[in-house]
Amino acid sequence: MSDITLTTPGLLFSAISLLLLAYTNRFLALAALIRQLHAEYQLHPDKLVLSQINNLRQRVQLIKNMQIWGVASLFLCVLCMFLIFADNQTLGKWIFGLGLLLLLVSLGISIKEIHISVKALNMRLKNMDASE
Repeated sequence: MSDITLTTPGLLFSAISLLLLAYTNRFLALAALIRQLHAEYQLHPDKLVLSQINNLRQRVQLIKNMQIWGVASLFLCVLCMFLIFADNQTLGKWIFGLGLLLLLVSLGISIKEIHISVKALNMRLKNMDASE
């Protein structure tokens, strides 16, 4: 296995940072929607609104996990850079590999959250079709 330089894990900084920003934006959009639906449910309790809130609750949990694994990946990339700086190539490589795996976990959870999101939108559209 060849040596890695400080720039190798450094390349992931911008990608992970943009990913975390996208996750945060999804979280903020869901939080606003949950607040809106909660207010609506308080005024007019409805099973459909309650099921939407429950769906959003599940998605918020997934986004939280996406963020945790993404931040852990970034943390390991920084640790890898420190280990390379300290001239510990072998451990640095292992930590970098683990950081990549954690990023894969985060992306996998993101795929699941997107799937749930699309499913919820399709249910909402189906409900609109039924009301016509």
